[in-house]
Amino acid sequence: MRGLSRTALTEVEERFNTAAATADLGALAEELFAVADLFDREHGLRRGLSDPSRPAEQKESVLRSLLQGKVGDAALEIAVAAVRAKWSKAGDLPDALERIGVMSAAAEAESDRRLDDVEDELFRFGRILAANPELRRALSDPAVPAERKRDLLATLLGGKAAPSTVRLVTQAVVHPRGRSLETALEEFGWIVARARERLVGVVRSAVPLSQQQKQRLAAWLRTTYGRDVHLNVEVDPEVLGGFSVRVGDDYIDTTIAGRIEEVRRRLAG
Repeated sequence: MRGLSRTALTEVEERFNTAAATADLGALAEELFAVADLFDREHGLRRGLSDPSRPAEQKESVLRSLLQGKVGDAALEIAVAAVRAKWSKAGDLPDALERIGVMSAAAEAESDRRLDDVEDELFRFGRILAANPELRRALSDPAVPAERKRDLLATLLGGKAAPSTVRLVTQAVVHPRGRSLETALEEFGWIVARARERLVGVVRSAVPLSQQQKQRLAAWLRTTYGRDVHLNVEVDPEVLGGFSVRVGDDYIDTTIAGRIEEVRRRLAG
């Protein structure tokens, strides 16, 4: 799996988590793949928009003028978050956008209750390629036009695999991005598997948490649970101060209201 700055990627993932609540996840995945492909093709644009020495506002302005009206609002805001983040190298920018595109396809599969199918189908397609060298050559040959590859995949997978699987395999085949087909499928399968493992934490706070507070809380929860915890923050003035977090059956309460209730229970006990 390609290494990316954890802090920068978390910023983009948080924007995705917000956008995904109302977006067409399949369309979002396709648009993010298209933006990643744009950055792969336009080296000067990629270098300019990933340059950490350039002001984030300037990079955002350039990107908005370029993509406004060409992609949906969700894809635009995620791409903006990506160019505002600080990456170690220029290639991290399209890598991150492709990764979020795969996450969107996984979220699409999850909403369709087909996440298990997608994970299994990606694995089985990799085995099919291993057993059919001629098919692998046809799908990997850069001289074969992209449309011909799309048609071949439609014949192989159309009506037989989940839409998210077709989306991901097509991305791996048509835009290999310097990887072997097998490596791309393995990377996508890993991201899909991570989608199943993700925990969700519901945070209640009297006031909105700052970006730094959310990052620190997410990092602490990641250390506590050994995996990423997506935060859904609810602002509730009744908690008075502090915050509470519920992750599955676990409940962490640092609110003033919670402390008052605890004192009441002790006095009543």
